[in-house]
Amino acid sequence: MKKKTEADRSDIMKYPHAYNPKPYLCTVCGKRFARKLSLTIHSKRHDGQNLRYSCTYCGKPFSNQYYLQRHMNVHSSKYKCTECGKCCQNKPALIRHKRIHSGEKPFECTVCSKRFAISCNLVRHSRIHNGEKPYKCSLCNKSFGESGSMKRHRRDIHSNKRPHDCPYCGKLFKANSELKRHVHIHTGAKPYSCRHCSERFTWHHQLKRHLLKSHNEGTWLTCNICQKKICNKNPLKLHLLQHDGVKPFVCNECHKCFCSSTELKQHQSVHTNVKQFCYGFSGKDFKRKTTVKIHFRKCVQNM
Repeated sequence: MKKKTEADRSDIMKYPHAYNPKPYLCTVCGKRFARKLSLTIHSKRHDGQNLRYSCTYCGKPFSNQYYLQRHMNVHSSKYKCTECGKCCQNKPALIRHKRIHSGEKPFECTVCSKRFAISCNLVRHSRIHNGEKPYKCSLCNKSFGESGSMKRHRRDIHSNKRPHDCPYCGKLFKANSELKRHVHIHTGAKPYSCRHCSERFTWHHQLKRHLLKSHNEGTWLTCNICQKKICNKNPLKLHLLQHDGVKPFVCNECHKCFCSSTELKQHQSVHTNVKQFCYGFSGKDFKRKTTVKIHFRKCVQNM
């Protein structure tokens, strides 16, 4: 099937929803827009045409001066978070970001009363109750409830490109968001801070788990089979797969099966001699990150 490179008339689709202020959907990447004209302008980015304006700092291209100027605010630090130093494109983006630190959640689900910091998260959550799956992959027609899920599907299933490389270790990534998360390993950045105590965290899910365990803030997710309490959605999904005995990820070398792609990737290091993790103090290389941690604890005990 030929890959679609830009939105055509069939890509301009309306999905009426009580919470959805952006009815125009780009079926190439899943991004939504409030106006049809915005979708038309956005669609030109998929074929690489009309990107005449480039950022003088990072070279990122844009289709018009408005998007370029909004992007330049990141470099100028015009909208900078005083808590963690993150720079946003505009004032609304900064307001949404600050809710990470304040814990404010002004948007509430009318069905289960769960609250959210931003409206689009409420829109995605509401699909759990109504079963709506408005995002469809243009390559295989599989439907998704979230645009992010569709993007990851297209990236992981239909593409082998890894254009983003780590400046510290050279590791390649399919998405820039993956690279940004990975770089925290090298820099030691901890942008997520607890408002109740002095603890800071590298990842948002670590902060969420800390708030639940230490300050009883938030909602535990409960396994409906064994009643085990779990902090986050993805670990709960993996936990349920273990109950079902479902192991959809198969190693192409030895045909061993696993519940998740992460477990499969960790296992595949058995079939290679590549040792990508290095412990700087001893100079030893390891295949797995967990082995590095074990080695580190042994070094500390022997000091």
